Amino acid sequence: MENINMKTVNFVLSGLGGQGILFMTKIFALTAIDKGYNILGAETHGMAQRGGSVVSHLRIGDTESSLICAGTADFLISMDESEAYRYLPYLKKEGNLFVNASYDTFPDKRVTSYFSKMKIKYQAMQASKVAFKLGSPRSTNLAMVAFYSGFDIGPLTKDELRTTVNTLSPDLFKEKNLKIFDTCYKTGRKMFLEN
Repeated sequence: MENINMKTVNFVLSGLGGQGILFMTKIFALTAIDKGYNILGAETHGMAQRGGSVVSHLRIGDTESSLICAGTADFLISMDESEAYRYLPYLKKEGNLFVNASYDTFPDKRVTSYFSKMKIKYQAMQASKVAFKLGSPRSTNLAMVAFYSGFDIGPLTKDELRTTVNTLSPDLFKEKNLKIFDTCYKTGRKMFLEN
């Protein structure tokens, strides 16, 4: 497939060790490659095996550097609320934040003025609870990818991401993974249409 030139779109994906940040990055990266986009990425694992911070930078489009500078990320997708706050400075003004947290309590009141000043658009869903209820607690990462896709923003569509999830999922988990994807896509889509 021929590479497509486009403005660079920056994703920062964050969470804790064991939450599947690298697999989530792989879903976005392979989907972008399948569309013919150039990609570059970088990962920081910290003490990932001990539940430490994990962050992945993914740049889709015309870029020569894999690292995303503070204040330039279009999207921050975080598997953990505390990690969302930690990596918040990476989001550009009017950037988009998707976080695995309760919609009723996010964001913490101490950061609402920053959100307002930076015009950050944020969405929260308790992806861990949804994945657990659907019988696959280790698929919270897929739930967040699907939730993001419900808002129909960025260079990758819901159908393209779902196809990649289908391709990457082992046969044993394919049905559950797609059920989680479809359920969380619908949650995101409903929130998008209500706002």
